[in-house]
Amino acid sequence: MDSETTNFKILLFPWLAHGHIFPYLELAKRILKRKNCHIHICSTSINFTSINNFIQHNSLENSIELAEIHLPPSHELPPHYHTTKNLPSNLVSTLIKAFQKSNSSFSEIITSLKPDLVIYDIFQPWAAKIASSKGIPAVHFATFGAATVSFFYHQYVGGPKSDYPSTAISLRNHERTDLDDIFKFVYTNVFEEDKDVFFVNFKLSSDIVLVKTCRGFEGKYMDYFSGLFKEKQLVHIGSLVNYDHNRNDEEENSEIIQWLSKRSKNSTVYISFGSEYFLSNDEIEEIAKGLELCGVNFIWIVRFPIEDERISVEEALPKGFLERVKERGIVVQGWAPQAKILSHESTGGFVSHCGWSSVIESVYFGVPIIAMPIKVDQPINARMLAEVGACMEVSTDENGVYKGEEIGKAMKKVMMDKSGDELRLRAQKLSEKMKMEEEEALDSAVEHLWQICMKNKTCDN
Repeated sequence: MDSETTNFKILLFPWLAHGHIFPYLELAKRILKRKNCHIHICSTSINFTSINNFIQHNSLENSIELAEIHLPPSHELPPHYHTTKNLPSNLVSTLIKAFQKSNSSFSEIITSLKPDLVIYDIFQPWAAKIASSKGIPAVHFATFGAATVSFFYHQYVGGPKSDYPSTAISLRNHERTDLDDIFKFVYTNVFEEDKDVFFVNFKLSSDIVLVKTCRGFEGKYMDYFSGLFKEKQLVHIGSLVNYDHNRNDEEENSEIIQWLSKRSKNSTVYISFGSEYFLSNDEIEEIAKGLELCGVNFIWIVRFPIEDERISVEEALPKGFLERVKERGIVVQGWAPQAKILSHESTGGFVSHCGWSSVIESVYFGVPIIAMPIKVDQPINARMLAEVGACMEVSTDENGVYKGEEIGKAMKKVMMDKSGDELRLRAQKLSEKMKMEEEEALDSAVEHLWQICMKNKTCDN
């Protein structure tokens, strides 16, 4: 069978969060660049608009189709809440539970489409089981980094007596308590009380597990995990950063980019906590205080949950703040072209919660992070990046609360001190490594996927 002419059908099934959906879309785009196949993306209808925008922008209308999965009807969780975007934080666990009851809908999709391969995410181990029951291989794509995967395995499966390869990565008491609570929840509600928690996905995966990372800065964590978990090969696929160097559209002419272009090189700090974390009033006040104390230029993205969207930035910020900082900063409500901002020469630092996609983008563009991790994998990501010299973490009190004085101190060090120049130099070196290995990593990963499809097709015949 000719692998170059075979037209396989691949079904991608990410968790219902944009931080998961878009890496899956980027993977789809890069598979299509390398192989002749047809791809279906499975998600809820509320996510279709943003997915279709991606498909249309990349001219993939003839190569990617959508498959709608249905969650059970619920007064508590109406269809516009079948996504983590704008979802009130108290309903996240409700959405995860409801998602588990969509397995019959997924089974119908599999039966109808008859894909040659399923690529699936963290909260649906049943997707791999359903695919396997129908003779279809399934590969797990983990959107966490290798440090997180290996640390979780070390903590929750490998046992505390095993030697972890880094003393730099550890959890504080409040972080460990929060993580234990999360693992208890998914242990009970997602993984059918399997003792290995989400490593069930690794066991169910066909031959390999895909990981969104690069050996250039996570190689030792990949090797450590591979040494412990010998059942499947860990295959890295690079950054999957969505950025077109030749792109020339409305982002180039946006007011944000025009404002940034008037600032000197490395003079501006970018502040964003991702699309799915909403700062509390106290957190907004402390960041504002830090910005006033340090005196740096800044672009600050502030988002509100859907039920609070009528709140204006002016209402949320301390009284008079915008007037006092108007010469050196802008506050943006909602969306901003993050890749364009991080790639701009005027951007010298990134205040981030250290979600994995944000960490990857920051490294890709050679911008050091001023870390304010909040939960789950974010503290691990921050400390891994600090270990390789491209991050400075903001100090907190013993309860994990950030204060304006410490935020301002960290921003000033990164943006104005010599230590910041050293961080930027190391971030730029990591960026070069990431970009050098990415195409080869993707070629190898896609070939692995293709061979799984070929092997399964041969067995069928």
